[in-house]
Amino acid sequence: MIFEIAQIEVKPGKEAEFEQGVVKAAPLFKGSKGCHGMRLLKSIEQPAHYSLVVTWETLEDHTVHFRNSDAFQQWRALVSECFAAPPNVGHVTEALIGF
Repeated sequence: MIFEIAQIEVKPGKEAEFEQGVVKAAPLFKGSKGCHGMRLLKSIEQPAHYSLVVTWETLEDHTVHFRNSDAFQQWRALVSECFAAPPNVGHVTEALIGF
C-alpha cells in the first residue's frame, strides 16, 4: 500500500466550503482504480491547514490512473477555489507498525 499525503492550506474562511467539497469528492476517490481509502485531517493549531491521506494500491494508481482521470478534474473543480496555495503532495509507505 502507498499513502498519498497532501498538505493543503485553505484560504481563511473557506474551511467549511473545503470540507464540503471533500465530502462530495469522496465517491470520486472510492471509485478510482486502486484506491482503498481516504481521510481528511485538520490541524488543531492551524485550522486552515489540512492533511488529505489517500491509500492507494500502487503509486501509479495515484500518479497515472487517478491524475489522468475525469475524477481528478472533478475533485479539483470541487476544492481548488479554496486553496491558498498549491497542495504539497508526497507518497509514503509503511516502514514499521509499532502496535
